[in-house]
Amino acid sequence: MKIVRYETADGAAWGVLEGDLEHGVVNAARGTPFVDLLSTSDAVGPAAELRLLAPVTPSTVLCVGRNYRSHAEEFGNKVPDEPLLFLKPPSAVVGPGADVVYPALSGRVDPEAELVLVIGRTARNVAAADAWDVIGGYTCGNDVTARDIQKSDGQWTRGKGFDTFCPVGPWVETDFDPTDVAVSCTVDGERRQDGRTKDLIFPIPYLIEYITRFTTLRPGDVILTGTPEGVRPVEPGNTITVAVEGLGTLTNRVVTE
Repeated sequence: MKIVRYETADGAAWGVLEGDLEHGVVNAARGTPFVDLLSTSDAVGPAAELRLLAPVTPSTVLCVGRNYRSHAEEFGNKVPDEPLLFLKPPSAVVGPGADVVYPALSGRVDPEAELVLVIGRTARNVAAADAWDVIGGYTCGNDVTARDIQKSDGQWTRGKGFDTFCPVGPWVETDFDPTDVAVSCTVDGERRQDGRTKDLIFPIPYLIEYITRFTTLRPGDVILTGTPEGVRPVEPGNTITVAVEGLGTLTNRVVTE
């Protein structure tokens, strides 16, 4: 099931996409997203005519740094012995088609293509063997980073946490095998990143166990699993497209503040 969130005259609503974004239709949904959401027979309209929003509204946005060996090495960083974790504020989350704002405080902004895990049930002290049971779905994400601020601050909150620095979408797929899929980033049609999830240093079950040993995750929370090599800066006016094989494409334009 492809879960979407879209704008209406009365505010945001949840739906289920039948087909693709170009030719598909969105049906209204009932229930709780990622827990017991069900599609109704009520068609909202063609997906191409709706304004899609981020298909998640997380209270926690947890990210994994340097989870591809090639990405750690391209910046001259040590490959971590344990997952390197950081948080983004929920205010950073935007949806497909939304603008990424290049902050005036930064002189270098990088996109980072990632597979995103969406939590489907309350998760605390989850064993790796049970990790798949707490995942409610998967989508594309972009860990946008003000690289100069990340380096100068010495910790990553500000450089990773600007408003609009976490595009997510276009939908959440509930039935998906994420163990070996392509993750890519293109900028104005130029392919920059091209990796596969089988190359994650710390695989998904390990991440779920490691993370839930110290914090509780709730339905709708997200984990960005890391980015492959090929990270390079963007400029205002560029268009970034993140793709995860089987999960569609997430496109956002960079604008000035």
